[in-house]
Amino acid sequence: MESNDQETYQAILEADELSKKNFNGHGSAIAQVYNHMIMPLANRQDKETQIIWGIRDFEHRFNRKPEGIWLAETAVDLETLDLLVDHHITYTILAPRQAKAFRKLGDTEFTTLKDTAIDTKRPYAVQLPSGRSIVVFFYDGDISQSVAFNGLLNDGAKFASTLMNSFNPSQKETQLVHIATDGETYGHHHKHGEMALAYCIDYIERSADCELTNYGAFLSRFVPQYEALIHENSSWSCVHGVERWRNDCGCNTGGRSDWNQKWRKPLREALDWLRDELVKIYNKEAAQIFNDPEEARNNYIHVILRRNDETIKKFLREHCIRDTDPSKVLRLMEMQRNAMLMYTSCGWFFDEVSGIETTQIMQYACRAMQLVSQIADRNLEDDFLQRLVDAPSNITSYVNASNVYKKFVIPSKTNLQRVGMHYAVSSIFEEDPDSFPVFNYTTANEVFVKREAGEQKLALGVTKVKSNVTRSEKKFAFAVIYVGKHNIIGNISLDMEEEKFASMQARMVKAFEESRLGEVISLMQQYFGPEKYTIWQLFQDEKRKVFSQITQQSMNDLEDSLRKIYNRDYPLVTALANNDIPIPNAYRTTFEYVLNADLLKCFQEKINIKEFERITGELTKWNLQIEDPRKLEQIAGKS
Repeated sequence: MESNDQETYQAILEADELSKKNFNGHGSAIAQVYNHMIMPLANRQDKETQIIWGIRDFEHRFNRKPEGIWLAETAVDLETLDLLVDHHITYTILAPRQAKAFRKLGDTEFTTLKDTAIDTKRPYAVQLPSGRSIVVFFYDGDISQSVAFNGLLNDGAKFASTLMNSFNPSQKETQLVHIATDGETYGHHHKHGEMALAYCIDYIERSADCELTNYGAFLSRFVPQYEALIHENSSWSCVHGVERWRNDCGCNTGGRSDWNQKWRKPLREALDWLRDELVKIYNKEAAQIFNDPEEARNNYIHVILRRNDETIKKFLREHCIRDTDPSKVLRLMEMQRNAMLMYTSCGWFFDEVSGIETTQIMQYACRAMQLVSQIADRNLEDDFLQRLVDAPSNITSYVNASNVYKKFVIPSKTNLQRVGMHYAVSSIFEEDPDSFPVFNYTTANEVFVKREAGEQKLALGVTKVKSNVTRSEKKFAFAVIYVGKHNIIGNISLDMEEEKFASMQARMVKAFEESRLGEVISLMQQYFGPEKYTIWQLFQDEKRKVFSQITQQSMNDLEDSLRKIYNRDYPLVTALANNDIPIPNAYRTTFEYVLNADLLKCFQEKINIKEFERITGELTKWNLQIEDPRKLEQIAGKS
């Protein structure tokens, strides 16, 4: 969000600043464990790092210390709560069913919660094994459910009155009504849900019967008078505790009743094995590099948050025993980062091991193993793949997670050479290819030559690729020829001498300018060898971008042709309509395409109301559809 939606990102930061003014210095933002790991299933070291990284990330963005932390899926155990207190966290939020029992402070007997729910309108102290305590707020489950699934966001006034009517008038103590829902509920899952929320907040603010507050401000005025026991290894999204993230417990999205989730357990076991192997390698390598390997790992978050030379030098200076190759240090730390990212909860949440969420966590595992091979010359991938054989896929053609890994994960592997190839092919379409980023890599040209003849293009160069993450770099020479449509041929070399490149450049440019394309391709093979790269070797996102560029001219030509038909035959189609003669579908398709193109241009430029009314009037007149309303909404939101 910080990189891709600055407006929303800044609005969130400003909202926290405003909430501090409104609530006596207590901001409404709360921290979260770093990468949505299910904490009860993590080892102690990962739990601690998740908390520390989550806190540091929060401080980096909000410029203050967090009072509370959100636990991923509200998955909880006492060890995690104790670690939160270690790091000065005051409270967390849990689901009501995670409460096991409660009592008033000073009473001797607990009331066990079986058939009755806990009163969510008060805070509770949870006593910890260390002898300390943490405050837990159990959110109102019924209202939260109504917001998420039962249409309460259809009416902002009803939303507000539901919250306000939840207070118990017979209860004398101060009460807190609060809910917990996914952020995407407001606008994504429920269209205009954010408007209902805004109306609800405004309605409550104008009420004399209650006041808005946040957890930190509430605790500063009202300390817990009750304590609670929690169900350890419980969560808000699995009625079986935390089994959704390690077993075929029956929890799923409900999309395919004939599928099972028997893959969850062997996948977690494979990742646990990999994590333990990575721990051994880290401990061995880190002992030779760092004063305190655990402290170095926990403080690496500062590098993650500010990936620049100054931060890296500071990290090396503070933690390394002696001068060490920065690339090796950064690879070691990135190995540990990916070893945590591979436990992101969504990898187990859904129904099928080949889903994008699960293949994503396997990509993190893949990256960790790739870094190990560079650090310690160890191949862990073969053993990992063998363990994935035990994780069955519901899709017959995939059989198991090992095949899923081979099909989707291995082709996505990235290294400097592949980035170089990617740059070489995509540079031919860039207006300013002298230096443009490729994911987490930076490219810088030492030589770049480009020639065009009609739709045919030739690009040659010498370019340095540098990883922004590990700071490793390589220089390579390349040549690429584009002969139209999706036909691209490219080559790269990591060891071409300057004289050889200069000779190749002169001969290849001359042949291209004289339209001897066959000779250009022959020269590429002569200087680079038989191996070639094509558009199919590009990374998926960039492949789409290049195809979009390639097809744009064809789409422009198509629009021109359809617009000529629209302008030429509009009177004829009008005559057909006026005489109740059926309009051929080809005309309807043409009109719909042209009018949608006009509508898109209308939104992309400063909106002309008369033009907008003309287009929508024509769409209504001919009973035609708006092709992509969501795209228009997005463009309108930016204009």
